[in-house]
Amino acid sequence: MAAHAPFVLAAAPAVRLKVTEIFHSIQGEGLTAGVPTVFVRLTGCPLRCSYCDTAYAFTGGEYVELPAILERVAGFATSHVTVTGGEPLAQAGCLDLLRALCDAGHAVSLETSGALDVAAVDPRVVRVLDLKTPSSGECARNLYANLDLLRVGDQVKFVLADRADYDWAVATAAQYDITRRACVLFSPVHGRLDAAVLADWMLADRLSYRLQLQLHKLLWGEAPGR
Repeated sequence: MAAHAPFVLAAAPAVRLKVTEIFHSIQGEGLTAGVPTVFVRLTGCPLRCSYCDTAYAFTGGEYVELPAILERVAGFATSHVTVTGGEPLAQAGCLDLLRALCDAGHAVSLETSGALDVAAVDPRVVRVLDLKTPSSGECARNLYANLDLLRVGDQVKFVLADRADYDWAVATAAQYDITRRACVLFSPVHGRLDAAVLADWMLADRLSYRLQLQLHKLLWGEAPGR
């Protein structure tokens, strides 16, 4: 009887991700706005929102292995890290990156369109879902099942270009009772909806949601990597 060949455990493949940029800046949005943060912007996105301000991340980038990403992040000596895109969850390795950043002791947030399933995201990560409004052209891509997975500390952002977006966002937030699970953020499209007008609408409707401006754009304009 022929002897069996010895079983050899194959080494796990190295995790690498396509990265557009890694940079240190001030968090411009959400509940940690104003906090120094390292941003890891991954390349690629299956959506094409009309108001997208990071279209430069759709293509290009460079493949970087996970240990090298962690080393570059650590070099900034900043505790807060945001993984963004593009759409970061479009890369399978994003889940490994999020887990590794948490394991390294960082306070980690994920900026995602909400069109891809967040069920497998490490529970230590703050999920920031950018629920797509009608003017985005991608409203049909919203995966509303994600809203059931949110926890206290997570955030749902509505980017609003006009009154129709606003009315839709108010109705959607109420329909899914989002504030029971997460913070609701209303953000005007930079240069298209006056923030003061949005504030007046929110006050008139007695909304308890949070108005947010893009602090980084107020500081540095549209410059990438800021």
